[in-house]
Amino acid sequence: MQETRQNKIARLLQKELSIIFQQQTRAMHGTMVSVTRVKISPDLSICTAYLSIFPSAKADQLLRNITANEKQVRYELGTRVRHQLRIIPELRFFIDDSLDYIEHIDQLLRRPTPDPSLNGGEKLPIDNDK
Repeated sequence: MQETRQNKIARLLQKELSIIFQQQTRAMHGTMVSVTRVKISPDLSICTAYLSIFPSAKADQLLRNITANEKQVRYELGTRVRHQLRIIPELRFFIDDSLDYIEHIDQLLRRPTPDPSLNGGEKLPIDNDK
């Protein structure tokens, strides 16, 4: 039962945080911040938000800026969800680098595999004693 409420609140916070970041980054051309995942503690006091920042070269700088303005983001979030939540959770932000990780794996998979015929046609010895 409690987990269902946590999921509903997490979805609400994810939606509202994404709207807040969309409004704040509209002035910064060429930068996009999206909230990929939100986790909320069982007592609903701590919200952990994972952000995907494009371009990823600006990610560290932008995350420091967001963390420095955390109180302002929390206040704005509070004004948006004050009718749904009694207590506005403490916010924690982390970079979600899963897209970069997926891209790296994709690049590794696209690499050409070495051709065994270039090895002089010799087959590698197989040890069957194990």
